[in-house]
Amino acid sequence: MVRHFQYFTDLSESEIELLSTLEKSPEQLESGEFLWREGERAEEMGVLSKGWAYSSYVLEDGSRMILDIFMPGDVIGLREFAADTHQSTVEAITDCTFCRFPHGHLDNVFEQSSRLTNTFFSISATQQSMLVERMVNLGRRDAPSKLAHFLCEMRSRLSKTNAGGLNEFRLPLSQQMLADLMGLTSVHVSRVFSLLREQSLVYRDRHQITIPDIDRLMEFADFRDGYLRMQTRKSDA
Repeated sequence: MVRHFQYFTDLSESEIELLSTLEKSPEQLESGEFLWREGERAEEMGVLSKGWAYSSYVLEDGSRMILDIFMPGDVIGLREFAADTHQSTVEAITDCTFCRFPHGHLDNVFEQSSRLTNTFFSISATQQSMLVERMVNLGRRDAPSKLAHFLCEMRSRLSKTNAGGLNEFRLPLSQQMLADLMGLTSVHVSRVFSLLREQSLVYRDRHQITIPDIDRLMEFADFRDGYLRMQTRKSDA
């Protein structure tokens, strides 16, 4: 979590220690286990210390819409800080380490550090911006651009906590998860991967993604990563 926050701002030793208090109760979850379900009381949030998870919403016809993909260091439940109930279900994609904390612990952070308060707001704004891009993907981009844009986003997010470029990375999402993210069918996702491979833009070997030329893929997807690079406002600690 500390490394994730340091992407947004420099932290003092006291702020690092304050953040670390939010990860003092690690909980081990296996792939497929739920952190919480839509409609349950929203009295806590948490930090994903290890592994991947996702949030989803089930529509009236029983179909699933995936809203967020969470990676190590992400804060989960921040959008529901002022809500009475959880607005979506959160499930582990891989085996995870998740640290829950009550909303009141975040109040303590806000009281003790204006810089961390600004950082939490920046992270919340970034999460909201990713949802906006998801809406644009669903409504305005064709299938190849949807998948290419999503892969560029994942690569950019992973680069925050990985030194150097990422021409290869692991994407532990099933084909059905990718379909539910982009409003496609699983078969259509497979066809799009084949099309991207034929154009030498993306190669996939199960969960391993290889991007030979990230600039070409970004141009193909019309990907601009400004919405992922929000910075905190300058303030005293």
